[in-house]
Amino acid sequence: MTARASDRARYDRATAHLDAPLAIVDLDAFDANADDLVRRAGGKPVRVASKSVRCRALLERVLAREGFAGVMSFTLAESLWLARSGCDDVLLAYPSADRAGYAELAADPKLAAAVTVMVDDPAQLDLIDAARAGGGEVVRVCLELDTSLRLFGGRVRVGARRSPLHSPAEVAEVARAVARRPGFRVVGLMAYEGHVAGVGDAVAGKPLRSRAVRLMQAAARRELAERRAAVVRAVREVVPDLEFVNGGGTGSVQHTAGEDAVTEVAAGSGLYVPRLFDNYTSFTGRPAALFALPVVRRPGVGAVTVLGGGYPASGAPGADRLPVPYLPEGLRYDPQEGAGEVQTPLLGSPADDLLIGDRVWFRHAKAGELCERFDALHLVEGDSVTDTVPTYRGEGMTFL
Repeated sequence: MTARASDRARYDRATAHLDAPLAIVDLDAFDANADDLVRRAGGKPVRVASKSVRCRALLERVLAREGFAGVMSFTLAESLWLARSGCDDVLLAYPSADRAGYAELAADPKLAAAVTVMVDDPAQLDLIDAARAGGGEVVRVCLELDTSLRLFGGRVRVGARRSPLHSPAEVAEVARAVARRPGFRVVGLMAYEGHVAGVGDAVAGKPLRSRAVRLMQAAARRELAERRAAVVRAVREVVPDLEFVNGGGTGSVQHTAGEDAVTEVAAGSGLYVPRLFDNYTSFTGRPAALFALPVVRRPGVGAVTVLGGGYPASGAPGADRLPVPYLPEGLRYDPQEGAGEVQTPLLGSPADDLLIGDRVWFRHAKAGELCERFDALHLVEGDSVTDTVPTYRGEGMTFL
């Protein structure tokens, strides 16, 4: 029996008493992935990206492990919720226009001490000030650096369109604008190199593309390391007591942690290891989060139909954004139908061994987005479900 076949048998036994559709997290794999992130971080703390987990119980589990410290959140409402729930170090990774949230933040000493907001434009300070509604607490601010690689005099750009702040002078000028502004304090810098951390460099069947990605990423790491160090020096001239410099993501943890200027790294997807993280040479994780759909039809030889399945991930539309049929091995989508809103036909010889009521196990393309489809995660240890915990959705929290 292959390792994957053994996993399928375990998951089927563990959840035999439950009705599908359902989602699980294999805790042995989850913990092993957490250990690997800590190893790759080389002694620097790992801040957990909550959007890739979206389950408070699992956030608490990983934060209790040595080597992890703090949460990187994705909305202001989520940040306040986590802080009220006891998390005392929440870095909001994206600018917000949540006026009610800013009013709450500025009026509550505990929240203001726990939550750091993201800024890359003085206009965002105007919005926060206009939303204060009399709240006088000092708002903690993190400045975001644009990490994109610019080639041929800026005519070619590689990387996400995030912050407009690219040079040390640009970041330092915004730091001065914050420092001059009553009610705000710069405490950190963040730089997320998504074109390194979030792009696989070993795509199956595409050796030339994979080689090109590796060359690009090597160049991007060199350029960013030099520029990030210069930015930190420039900002420290304005803010000598800067608390942290955050960088990286699951795919670049060991590279980013190796920079002297970086004090902490961020990661989250590496805990669940969704399918988009199969194409990396820098690490190999264990799939920990899966979902099961039940077989409800057998429309012909070499074909079954499962209930549900149309759970695409965000990003540029493409086949790589779809969940992948994982167990049993050898199933594939019908190219004329794909993943359906209510039902999904699957093709392949393993279909002939599946009966009505049997399960097909899938892996989502991305990490935390799976939790927007399920209100609970069943935690599997060995061949048993040892606990069932709510996702954000299960707690009634749908932040985006």
